[in-house]
Amino acid sequence: MLFTFFKHISFAQPWFFLLMGLLPFLVFWYARKTDHRQGTLMLSDLSAKNLGSWKTTMRHLPFIFRLLALAAIITALARPQTSYEVQQADGEGVDIILCIDVSGSMTAQDLTPNRLEAAKKVAIDFVNKRPADRIGVVIFSGESFTQCPLTTDHAVLITAIQNIRNGLLEDGTAIGSGLGTSVDRLRGSKSKSKVVILLTDGENNGGLIDPQTAKEIAKAFSIKVYTIGVGTDGFAPQPVQTPLGVVMQNGKVSIDEKLLKEIASETGGRYFRAKDNEGLEGIYTEINGLERSKVEITSITRTTEKFYPFVWAALLFICIEIGLRFLVFRKFP
Repeated sequence: MLFTFFKHISFAQPWFFLLMGLLPFLVFWYARKTDHRQGTLMLSDLSAKNLGSWKTTMRHLPFIFRLLALAAIITALARPQTSYEVQQADGEGVDIILCIDVSGSMTAQDLTPNRLEAAKKVAIDFVNKRPADRIGVVIFSGESFTQCPLTTDHAVLITAIQNIRNGLLEDGTAIGSGLGTSVDRLRGSKSKSKVVILLTDGENNGGLIDPQTAKEIAKAFSIKVYTIGVGTDGFAPQPVQTPLGVVMQNGKVSIDEKLLKEIASETGGRYFRAKDNEGLEGIYTEINGLERSKVEITSITRTTEKFYPFVWAALLFICIEIGLRFLVFRKFP
């Protein structure tokens, strides 16, 4: 218990411990004084009786408690305290929605282990690099869904990203719906900088909102959209469910780059193409550099004084010494 108490203790004025060096001198002085008195008592006729009594055996207790009181006072003067760090964020962060395609084609394995898992990994890395920002996640295929609203609780956000998988929504590629839901999550934001990072590997083929309409809504709310097209050139291996089980087939990579470039350029963002894992990681790193948070994090160390137990211990030891000296070991004339 005592070890646990001192484990997190620091001392504001440790130089007071130099006074502990006086304690050995006090012990030496007391020993010399006691030897002198003992020699005097041995000359008396009552010395044998006194030496055999329990009081003689315990006669050093008052001095021991005085030493303990001094040690406790010195420790209290050294100001034992615990400290913890508080971080305060001042300024403005960026509100960001990660809009991720979860259609069947995102299981293609031209990225390792597949496009969706690669996208999840870089999204988590991106979140970890932006501790001061509010970030949310929207997923889409044939329809869209808010996987996680804007939050600063990045542990919850990362768990939500990890839980993304293919088959959660009706299949298809509704780019307009994904962008529209992302814009809806940002339109009430008070942040001066609002960003959508839209990642897809296909062409728009459904959804309730046309991509052009979603783009105009994003422009109206001053939301910047970065678009990412994922996939190699030509064909990519993709698992397909058949009556005989899952087999690998080569599927054509069809990304509507014209649409993605138009959405990005008209909203103030940029279009990127990721053909492998390294390229995708580099894109998120570049976006991270482009959208910097104007936040200053100040660390404040708060301390709690812990000298009170030592003060009370010193008072207790002094009271015990006084009690022993004037009640138990009192000398009568």
